[in-house]
Amino acid sequence: MKRTSNILIVAALAGGALLSACGNKGAHNRKPGKIYAPDMYESRAYEFYSGRLAGLKPVEGTVKRGAMLPYHLKAEDTAQANAVRNPLVLDEAGIKEGKRLYDIYCGVCHGQKLDGNGPLYKGGDGPYPAAPASFIAGKVLGYSEGRIFHVITHGYNVMGSYASQLDIEQRWKVVAYIKNIQGGGKAPEPAAAPAADSAATAPAAAPAVAAAQ
Repeated sequence: MKRTSNILIVAALAGGALLSACGNKGAHNRKPGKIYAPDMYESRAYEFYSGRLAGLKPVEGTVKRGAMLPYHLKAEDTAQANAVRNPLVLDEAGIKEGKRLYDIYCGVCHGQKLDGNGPLYKGGDGPYPAAPASFIAGKVLGYSEGRIFHVITHGYNVMGSYASQLDIEQRWKVVAYIKNIQGGGKAPEPAAAPAADSAATAPAAAPAVAAAQ
């Protein structure tokens, strides 16, 4: 009998605790506990390269490992841009990458065929009223690779800059693709054999020279 009474008491206490928990569920959600470590719960926002992070700013005049040299010409330096040459020597894969980037960022205006008739113009039926420049006819056909890169970097007339969408190397790849098409689509010449290869053949020729003597 005593054992039965103890079981009933424990069951009653457990049931009361359960009902209490269910009844206070909403109140518990409305009043969360105090945050023990607020800096970990809500991280502070920092302006990069300012305050305590100012010492992490790259040294002025340095270039990130693997990155190309920065482009220093201003938008008004068109004459100097005409003389700039593409620093990249691209194979067929590099030209294909230039085409991929062109199709994404340039084709919508200048057309997949580089004829200035992209979807935004669409022969005058598109949403853009003015015909974009053609790369295969007109004055742009005579632009140097440096001039095209300069326009992509700074924009020209109603065309904005694409420097934020394409990094320096990507811009040069787009230029290489455009000039490749302007040149008749000829694949780039293969890179010259490294000097080490010619040096390696020298010992083979030496015995013949010695025999001739």
